[in-house]
Amino acid sequence: MQNNIAKYRKEAGVSQQELADAISVSRKTISTVETARFTPSVIIALKIAKHFNTSVESLFVLDEND
Repeated sequence: MQNNIAKYRKEAGVSQQELADAISVSRKTISTVETARFTPSVIIALKIAKHFNTSVESLFVLDEND
């Protein structure tokens, strides 16, 4: 699975720490999600989407093999 979180975050001028604080997770969680080392829970995915006022589908994209 790929994601566009870093793109949305940078366009909004938000740091990893600011996003983490906004959705009540650690900065490390944001980092590992952005680099696809960690697949977030549905709750975290929904919170990120809500924060950027977008859909989960615009943030996360399944690879062809997923």
